[in-house]
Amino acid sequence: MKDSAKVILFPNTKKQLEEEGLHALKEKRYKEALDKLNSLIAYHEGSHEIYIGKLMCLMELGKYKDAEQLSEELLARKDAHYYHYFHIYLTILFQTSQYQHLMDLLEIEFEHNMIPDMLQEPFQQLYEMSGNMKIGIDEDNAVSFMKELKEAVRDDDYLKQWNIIDNLRRIQANPEEENIRLLENPQVHPVIKTALLEWFKETGVERSVYIHKFEAMMVTQPTELIQISEEKSYIDITEELEKRAEANPSLLNLIEQLVYRYFYVTYPFTPKESDMFSFAEAVYILGNDYLQLDLQLDELNETAQSWIESIKICNSLYLSIIEE
Repeated sequence: MKDSAKVILFPNTKKQLEEEGLHALKEKRYKEALDKLNSLIAYHEGSHEIYIGKLMCLMELGKYKDAEQLSEELLARKDAHYYHYFHIYLTILFQTSQYQHLMDLLEIEFEHNMIPDMLQEPFQQLYEMSGNMKIGIDEDNAVSFMKELKEAVRDDDYLKQWNIIDNLRRIQANPEEENIRLLENPQVHPVIKTALLEWFKETGVERSVYIHKFEAMMVTQPTELIQISEEKSYIDITEELEKRAEANPSLLNLIEQLVYRYFYVTYPFTPKESDMFSFAEAVYILGNDYLQLDLQLDELNETAQSWIESIKICNSLYLSIIEE
């Protein structure tokens, strides 16, 4: 079989295929039209009109994944027909219920202010319709997710709880009282409680909540919580460890992971200022031990051993829920 990349179509053949393909498209014989347009593209004879015709065929035949992929390839060219392809791409996203993605793309385009005048109104309408559709879907999903979360808590299915909370955060669902009370339940996994707090903070829960983790208890408002990366103790500890391990990137990466995982599991509880040096020392020693460097854990004092045990437990708890 001849390689189509090395074969050039005769002008008459090219013209005939193009006319037959576009005529079949006009007559709504989409499968036939697609075959002929694909033949042209295979011989590198794909014009803007041919690609638009192929996109229309794919959409009419319900091959939205193929149409989406082709649109993305055409958009990557950033040629003179960019906004024509973009309009079709948005239509595909709308018809496949990818409302958030559609809105995100349009927000970028609105910000850059490069949309042709004739497309400003259609794009604005697509954006508004997507927003309305998304609200309706999110409301329906929230009811379903809330029910699933209740069942997952009842079944002690921590991985399912994590995934459901992630979905609730994604659609910005408003927490219910039953969700907030999970922070008090000693049976709820500490990683799940951190995910709950992140959700409550993002959705603006201003009321006081009661948090029980391990043997510690706290009353706070989610909106007033500080992100882990902005916690003073977290910053001070990571800076200290960076100084110690800057000559060993592998060790530094490992101990940074150990620190973050500990803080994530225990959040919003953090080491006391008087314990920060001991904590940093314990993380550093544990990291060296994991990498089989020259440090002996059995020679450490009781305080260091206690911190190391806590860090190891939090590391295991973190990885039991969150895959990295």
